[in-house]
Parts: sequence; C-alpha cells; structure tokens
Amino acid sequence: MIIGVPKEIKTAEARVGITPAGVEAFINNGHEVYIEKGAGVGSGITDEEYIKSGAKILNTPKEVYEVADMILKVKEPQPSEYDYLKESQILFAYLHLAPDKQQTRALLDKKVVGIAYETVQLENGSLPLLTPMSEIAGRMAVTIGAYLLTNMNKGRGIVLGGVPGVEPAEVVIIGGGTVGINAARTAIGMGARVTVIDINPRRLAYLDDIFNGRATTLMSNNYNIAQSAKKADLLIGAVLIPGARTPKLVTEDIVKTMKSGSVIVDVAIDQGGCVETCNITTSHKNPYFVKYDVVHYSVPNIPGAVPRTSTFALTNITLPYALQIADKGYSNALLENPALLKGLNVYKGMLTYKPVAEAQGLNYVDPIEALNKA
Repeated sequence: MIIGVPKEIKTAEARVGITPAGVEAFINNGHEVYIEKGAGVGSGITDEEYIKSGAKILNTPKEVYEVADMILKVKEPQPSEYDYLKESQILFAYLHLAPDKQQTRALLDKKVVGIAYETVQLENGSLPLLTPMSEIAGRMAVTIGAYLLTNMNKGRGIVLGGVPGVEPAEVVIIGGGTVGINAARTAIGMGARVTVIDINPRRLAYLDDIFNGRATTLMSNNYNIAQSAKKADLLIGAVLIPGARTPKLVTEDIVKTMKSGSVIVDVAIDQGGCVETCNITTSHKNPYFVKYDVVHYSVPNIPGAVPRTSTFALTNITLPYALQIADKGYSNALLENPALLKGLNVYKGMLTYKPVAEAQGLNYVDPIEALNKA
C-alpha cells in the first residue's frame, strides 16, 4: 500500500501524522511512504530523517494525495484539501465530523473511506487514539488557564495555588474522563481547590479514591454546574460523548453569573463545545476572547501547541492500527478489529457512524452493511 503524509495546514497546527520510526515500520512491511516536503519541521523532524528511514519526499500536497492509497494525518482535511481527495482513498485522521457539516458533505461526495481516530473504541469503552491527546490537552488546559488568569490577559490576577495567607483559586472541571482527570491532577499539583463534575457515579467514586479527598466530586446536573461555575476562577470543559456533538452544559445564563476575570477553557470545542458562549478560536497566537467579563479559550487543537510531544505520543498509538490497515487492506482490517470498525465514519458515500448521522439529521448505514454493499 502507498501511504501519503501531507503537511498539516490547519491554523497553528505543527503536528505530523508519522515519525521516522513509523516510516521504517511501513517500509519493513513492504509498503511505500510519500511525505510532503517540510511536513515534520514543526515537530522537529527533518526531511532528511524521513529519507533515511525510507520515505520519498514530494513537493506539494496535491502530489501526495494523488499517489496515496491511504492518507495518514493528524487533523481533518481543510476545505482547500477537499479537491485532492479521491474515491476509495483511505483517510485516517482526527475527523470530528459531528459539528462539521461541510466536511461531512465533502467526504461523502468524494466517497472516501474515512476512519476517525477519535471514534476507534475498545470493548471497555476507552478511546485509545484519543487518549494521548486528551492527556496532553487536560494538562495544558490548567497551565493555559493559569496564564490567562493573569492581569495582562484580562484575568482576575490570581495564582492558582495562592501563597501563604492567601487562598488558592477554585478550579471546576466538567467531565471526569481522560481530559478531566489530567486537568484535576495538574490543578491539584499546582495547589488549587478542585471540583470535578461528572454524570457517572462510578467515575466519581474512582476520582474520589485516586485523589484521596484532594478533589471535590459532584454529580452532573444543572444545579451543581450553575453553583460551581459561580465560584470558579477557572472552569474547564472536559465533556466527551464519542463522536457526537457535545451538549451545552454551561449555558449563557450560567456564564453571566461567573466572576469578572474568571477563565473558561473549553477543551470539548472540537466536538462543538460544552460552553454555550464558546466559539472556536482558530489560532494559538490569538486564542481567547472576552464575553461577559469572562475570558474564553476555545482552541480545537490544544495539543498542537506542543507538537513534538504530541506527534510522538499520537503516532505511538496510531501506527499499529495504520499498519493493520496497510497489511490487511481496509476491509479485512475493519472486519477483524471491532475497535477499528467503530472508527469508520464514512464509506464510499455512506455515513457509517450513528452519532454523526443523528447530529446532522442524515441517513445512517451500519458499517458492516456498508462494507458488504461495496
């Protein structure tokens, strides 16, 4: 199989879909790898390193898309890339289709085989290809929030952990999954008072156990969210429903009650966001805005700010799945691996992931049925 790795062009995105070790693995298995010139520079990987591992370098994204059977990348294709896609081409990347009707339509029209990192799901419900980025995003959400709380960023002018004689900040985290647990761990480590809100009582019991009482846990409901938001200096949205649009749990009315200069970091924005007043801020260079005197940060690719760490953490996990697709062919790989099958979002003009279909009011086709049709 011919693997193509284009340079990421989403705003301020410097991650890349493969490392030299990944190139070597594909080559050793009899495949070919073509990489766009300069694709790895933002992650500290030179073209020379890729070449030494066996890859061939192409000058333009168009050339990469033209030659490739499978496009391996990080973020979803941008509108300028849609025309490069071709029928039956495998697209293996973060797609986040639920809130993105334009991309969904483009992938359906192009009849690609779209396998989304974020919906590959193991039998125990975990999301292995999302986990490493969620870990990074959770940790970064707290450090970003701490920075935005400074006066020069229109924040309240406070330090998360306080100092002797001065109380620490209140950090409220909505969602106790991978993002939430990493955010809580980081905030606790910085000395903040931490509250984690989640809808699953077993998850709350787990969080209470691992943090040994250092974090307050609350059941997710409108009352608890509203009361917690009022006291929050930093509110982190960490809600995830795999592949689906995120519910708006923090309403505009709730945001209006928050302290002047408090900060919201909505990590869930790539799936639509869980804070009603958050809109996507597309650049790490201009990542926040102020509404109702509350600082809002809603960058959809937070791990892209630390591209080297993120690239290596991500490709450690994605490579084994990509090799399965290349070695077995996508059809056999999908049918033999139930986790990978759940990653199939679009297939040759059919929408094969139910939460996306429900979010957009489109027809859904069961993935196995779709594979058998083609």
